[in-house]
Amino acid sequence: MLRKIRLVFASVCFVLITLLFLDFTGSIHAWFGWLAKIQFLPAVLALNVGVVLALVVLTLLFGRIYCSIICPLGVFQDIIAWIGRHPRKRRKLPYAYSPALSWLRYGALGLFVVVLLAGFGSLAALIAPYSAYGRMASNLLQPLWIWGNNALAQMAERAESYAFYEVDVWLKGLPTLVVAIVTLVILFVLAWRNGRTYCNTICPVGTVLGFLSRFSLFHIVIDTQKCNNCTLCSRHCKAACINAKEHRIDYSRCVACMDCIGECKHGAISYRMRRKPTPEEANGTASASRRGFLSASLLLTGTAWMKAQEKKVDGGLAAITQKQKPERATPLTPAGSWSARHLAQHCTACQLCVSACPNEVLRPSTDWTKLMQPEMSYERGYCRPECTRCSEVCPTGAIRRVTKEEKSSVQIGHAVWVKKNCIPLTDGVTCGNCARHCPSGAIQMVPSDPEDEQSIRIPVVDTERCIGCGACENLCPARPFSAIYVEGHERHRTV
Repeated sequence: MLRKIRLVFASVCFVLITLLFLDFTGSIHAWFGWLAKIQFLPAVLALNVGVVLALVVLTLLFGRIYCSIICPLGVFQDIIAWIGRHPRKRRKLPYAYSPALSWLRYGALGLFVVVLLAGFGSLAALIAPYSAYGRMASNLLQPLWIWGNNALAQMAERAESYAFYEVDVWLKGLPTLVVAIVTLVILFVLAWRNGRTYCNTICPVGTVLGFLSRFSLFHIVIDTQKCNNCTLCSRHCKAACINAKEHRIDYSRCVACMDCIGECKHGAISYRMRRKPTPEEANGTASASRRGFLSASLLLTGTAWMKAQEKKVDGGLAAITQKQKPERATPLTPAGSWSARHLAQHCTACQLCVSACPNEVLRPSTDWTKLMQPEMSYERGYCRPECTRCSEVCPTGAIRRVTKEEKSSVQIGHAVWVKKNCIPLTDGVTCGNCARHCPSGAIQMVPSDPEDEQSIRIPVVDTERCIGCGACENLCPARPFSAIYVEGHERHRTV
């Protein structure tokens, strides 16, 4: 019964979180966006103390049910493991008990925290579970979802219905796509062969919660009086944490999937409240506590350091295609991110904002220092002042939520005119697209010759009024480079 309840909740969470990365309408986010915000690492980076404490208490009460129900990467591995095990179920069960690789687990956690503290959050995010699944969903599943939507839109149009509309499918970033494919292959091989190997050897969240789950109030217990040493529980344990011969369970690796309870034919395994440990068990727990102390200390130190740094540093016309990205001295970051440094410190490169952007402005960075973290570019669209989607979906606080009014007053960059590319001067024709479509009225067309009012008019940018939305850059007809582009600001300003 417990296993069935767990499967129902895990399935619902997994489907809804996956839909968050596939949804391009915003309707799923409006109802279930909170599922992204209760993921462990995003909550830590957002300094969401309430969520972090709730997950800690949940683990101390019931064990690692976060890993088996809430974490999408954990459920994804369970699906792969079930597919890999199911055809062979009648012949040979694939799992067996194996000793914990504590040196690898805590080594990976220590490296993760060190890299995070060094300012390379995008590299640390390579092994973060929520972000890893997000990259796979947004880069590998979302194109299939959109193609399906477009097929429905074409059929609906033939039936004179507009219930669906077509959406472009485009490659947002080749490095991110490669990382997503490599991650999928590694996870597929590990989960197919050995179940939860990734969770119990590499995943930093699994290591932290595993340390806490040693002290959980409820856990799996083996009744030695009823057990006949058939080892069926051990051979069904995808966490490889049940030593059936010695009737021991490594609670730091147990993800409370309840599979062992369902497979035991003699009722020897149950999920119940912790009893008082024997002296031998108490000694083992003390040793485990010493081994886990370093990891917990590093994680808490990292959080405190990031908070200190945060306080210290940050207080009409169709889009023209076939444009090339200009060379910006400072990359553009979305309104609500406050500054490039704030975004880099808090972003886990999960790609949720990239997937949700309706204007196709956000794409993963190819800069190795902030690899896969979002940056803005205006070849396919521009950042409409009335759109606040990215700030609404960000689970880590890397992009703080802003209202439409606040966004219209945030200057993320300013427009720069490139005289040699401007069509009125190169082709001798009138234009004025940039001035007509500037939502903040920061661009005016003035005579190119101040002494001749009839001369060709060229744009002049008021950098104090420009908010950096990119409408001018996107709608400029000059090719391959726009005659006007937006230069980013390291720290956003208020106009």
